[in-house]
Amino acid sequence: MSASINPNGNLKGKVALVTGASRGIGEAIAARLAMEGAKVVVSARTAQDGESRLPGTLMETVERIKKAGGEATFIKADLAQSIERERLVEEAVAAYGPIDILINNAAITYFTPVVEFTEKRFKLMMEVQVYAPFHLSQLVLPSMIERKTGHIVNISSPAGIHPAKPYRGGRGGTVYGLCKAALERFSTGLASEVYADNIAVNVVSPGLVDTPGVAVHGLINEQSKDRVQPIEYIAEAVYQLASGDPKTLTGRVDYAEPLLKELNLKPSELV
Repeated sequence: MSASINPNGNLKGKVALVTGASRGIGEAIAARLAMEGAKVVVSARTAQDGESRLPGTLMETVERIKKAGGEATFIKADLAQSIERERLVEEAVAAYGPIDILINNAAITYFTPVVEFTEKRFKLMMEVQVYAPFHLSQLVLPSMIERKTGHIVNISSPAGIHPAKPYRGGRGGTVYGLCKAALERFSTGLASEVYADNIAVNVVSPGLVDTPGVAVHGLINEQSKDRVQPIEYIAEAVYQLASGDPKTLTGRVDYAEPLLKELNLKPSELV
């Protein structure tokens, strides 16, 4: 059975905002949420062809969803800018209504040893990977709290795990790991704060997924190729966390494949 949009799915009537959705994991997540009937707002810096050296655009993500019968729109935004984050939420709400599901997936990453890391790049990574999810959460939470419903899912990485001895040398991932560890601690703290408001906040990390961003950083090689995981795993894991019971499925730091095994689920094919 081929994948399709179910307009009367579990997310019928819900509005989802997915950042970093011009390609890769964000695009896959947007498609999966749309399959369950959500109205999806996708955002990134690349709206059309020629705006990035990487393949994939917001326009293509929206076309993919609409071609399958789903509902989606895009809003181009630079999440490194506070005013852009505020505009993003304002325009998303104007388009579809209050945000029910926020997926913080956008990232900018530099793999550079600490001794060589510039202040500008450090601050940019912290802004996009830590403060942007924090700020976007602040912007959508008042409505969620008022309505006593909401799901926030933050996309992390195994890089957030402390390196284990014996050390074999890194490849400049210290700042990336720092950002993801901070994002995870923010997520569990926020989950405890809004638990009484029936809002779920969770973290999920993908396995090694063959995306344009991963290719740029050369993360798939002879040593790692056997660990590559289909993108459907992270998309399905995010959907489960974005639709689960806020009283039982919240405050978690999960990895896509183990989560699906725990829930006894197989990832759905994507439209």
